[in-house]
Amino acid sequence: MNRINQLFASRPEKLLSLYFCAGAPTLEGTAEVLHAMQQHGIAMVEVGIPFSDPMADGPVIQNAATKALRNGMTLRKLFSQLEGIRRSPSEGGVGDNLPLILMGYLNPIMQFGFEQFCQECVRVGVDGVIIPDLPFKDYMEDFKPIADHYDLRIIMLITPETSEERIRFIDDNTSGFIYMVSSAAITGAQKEFNEAKQAYFNKVHAMHLKNPTMIGFGISNRQTLESAQANANGAIIGSKFVQLLDEENGNAPKALDRLFEALKQ
Repeated sequence: MNRINQLFASRPEKLLSLYFCAGAPTLEGTAEVLHAMQQHGIAMVEVGIPFSDPMADGPVIQNAATKALRNGMTLRKLFSQLEGIRRSPSEGGVGDNLPLILMGYLNPIMQFGFEQFCQECVRVGVDGVIIPDLPFKDYMEDFKPIADHYDLRIIMLITPETSEERIRFIDDNTSGFIYMVSSAAITGAQKEFNEAKQAYFNKVHAMHLKNPTMIGFGISNRQTLESAQANANGAIIGSKFVQLLDEENGNAPKALDRLFEALKQ
């Protein structure tokens, strides 16, 4: 069974997933960040593939992507860094249980070649991929058959503007989980989720989807974390951790300790 599906089968509630951009703030820090996350009990990790035009991302992640590209990060380099990441934690890896997802835009993946990309994901132990600008029609016709062949999960995003009909269509044709974007805006920390966002969470929760859901975009403190975990299977934090990792010059254990402190406030 795919590790993403195993996670939700064994731990269906109050999950915490983190995102960071590979290659930022340091080029060679990918494995160390992943190991630190495993040691801190993070349930699932999204590793960002830097891109020059990250349209869904706010300034924090945009800046991280720019720094990563300047550092020399490429998709091929990222796969080389992930070699051996499934070693035991005592050997600096993450073991065989932590689900790893690559999150990146379509252009670099297509330049690499999608089937070759899937092959490399399987080789290094990646379990899924999020491609924010992948049209669902293209996913169904061209990408899903290849991803299914390699047992990779392509995770789709929904927003408050996504219709119930489309949400159910996505639910029927994907596996792993559905990424609930908390708003139609770009990524970035928020202090709280307003009534409109709560209504959106309640609407999706009431649909009783077959896939688990994770809420991301804007989670940075106890209020937003608890709200996300109460309305979905868990929360995804990106910008807040990326900011802390940058402030700590790539020292992931310190950044994680600071993140957990922030999530208590």
